[in-house]
Amino acid sequence: METRKIQTVGSGTYTVSLPKAWAESHGLSAGDVVTLHDYIDGVLAVQARERTDDEAPAAVQVESNGPEVIERALRAAYAAGMREVTIERDGPLTQEARQVIERTARERVGMSVAAESEAGTTVRIMLDSEEVSVSQSLRQLAFTVRSIHRDATAALGSPPDSPPIGSRDEQVDRLSAMVERSVSCGMADLGEVDSLGKNRSELFELWTAMRELRRVRDAAAEIGDAAASLDEAPAEARLEECRDIGDAVRGTVSDGVDVVLGDADVDVARTAIGDLRRIRERLDAFDRKLADAGGDAAALRRVSRGLRRTAECGTDIAEVGLRRAVRCRERIRDPEPERLN
Repeated sequence: METRKIQTVGSGTYTVSLPKAWAESHGLSAGDVVTLHDYIDGVLAVQARERTDDEAPAAVQVESNGPEVIERALRAAYAAGMREVTIERDGPLTQEARQVIERTARERVGMSVAAESEAGTTVRIMLDSEEVSVSQSLRQLAFTVRSIHRDATAALGSPPDSPPIGSRDEQVDRLSAMVERSVSCGMADLGEVDSLGKNRSELFELWTAMRELRRVRDAAAEIGDAAASLDEAPAEARLEECRDIGDAVRGTVSDGVDVVLGDADVDVARTAIGDLRRIRERLDAFDRKLADAGGDAAALRRVSRGLRRTAECGTDIAEVGLRRAVRCRERIRDPEPERLN
């Protein structure tokens, strides 16, 4: 860190010189334009000139015909905020590679195959940050994950032939990827922060909640797998307890997400954390009952693990919401001083 003295020029305009090494590393010289970002926490950030609409979009080239390499590259390019991916190859695109490209594009909002030739395939990502609501994406993700979790728990009462996740898994991936891309772009470009309408702390909190919701989806998949392994429904008492705990833990996850989004206050976060502690105690008691049981006990232990993982995710989300709520409350209690005319 270094300090610079504020000076005045001309009619009294304040100026601060830019470090020469920084300017040269970003290709800046006298007469070039930079962008200034003024934040409510007193930070004034200087950013090198942003790309204009008539310049080439950020692009990445992939020199491979391997499906796994192509899929990883497309996922990484999307998350990194790239606008275009060119997949170069020596021969025709294999059927497997083509399916990977189509599936990955289908699972990403705004991604599509733009051109294909003998030499390569071009995938474009047309997603405008000003048209993206990270908060709404997280709300939809939370709703979808809770729906999957509820159906997985309900399946214990009528064991299905296969896990009850279905096509909603793609919706989880699609919404998660959009949140991740938005946050990644916001961390790399201050102009994206302005377009998204969130500061960096808020973006990080939304990203953290998104990651925990994906873990809730994974916990639901474990519960669904356990349900599919049952030959018949568990005893009514055990089934009812699993349902009750499932309802309770989903409610606390929902409350935590509401606090992260700013739709609920600090008291809701604290209540959710307390409820989750009691849910874990209920799961401890449930596990003890299964210790000497036979029959469906193995499957129900998997259900218990899934519910416990869900509770852990709910606690993490609620704690993120608690930090956000406390920070926002502090801002409300420390109003901006009146300005003298």
